Amino acid sequence: MSSDFESYEQDFAVLTAEITGRIGKVPKLIGDEKKQMVVNVEKQLEEARELLEQMELEVREIPPQSRGMYASRMRSYKQEMGKLEADFKRSRIAYSDEVRNELLGDDGNSSENQRAHLLDNTERLERSSRRLEAGYQIAVETEQIGQEMLENLSHDREKIQRARERVSLTISN
Repeated sequence: MSSDFESYEQDFAVLTAEITGRIGKVPKLIGDEKKQMVVNVEKQLEEARELLEQMELEVREIPPQSRGMYASRMRSYKQEMGKLEADFKRSRIAYSDEVRNELLGDDGNSSENQRAHLLDNTERLERSSRRLEAGYQIAVETEQIGQEMLENLSHDREKIQRARERVSLTISN
């Protein structure tokens, strides 16, 4: 079951990387190319949503003791999906602003350069945020594993203490 989840994870990672690249290209394209890119990104976003649904179904089938780790991964993937959709919405707004400027005859090269610079900075910040979230995710998973190990050690200690008590009872008898 987890191998299916992992293959979905890989597909999701590849797909989100493609979407991120295409979202960055949307404001730079012109005319029909831009329209086609918007349609392609919308299709890929829908495909990513479907992958998330498949991953959720897989998480439900995973045994409860392992489910926590996968559920936390799902939360981070959903957050990433939300960010992608927000980025896409921003790029479409930039697209509609450019169409408006073309229709009105505005020459917004300097504002366009500023917007591109801001979008690049935003993309860098979001990548950094994703890295931080991934680090946090690993820390949470490590904490969960540590907690499980402590519980196992506690159970083992109880077993050893009971065995010692039995041995001392046997010796005294």
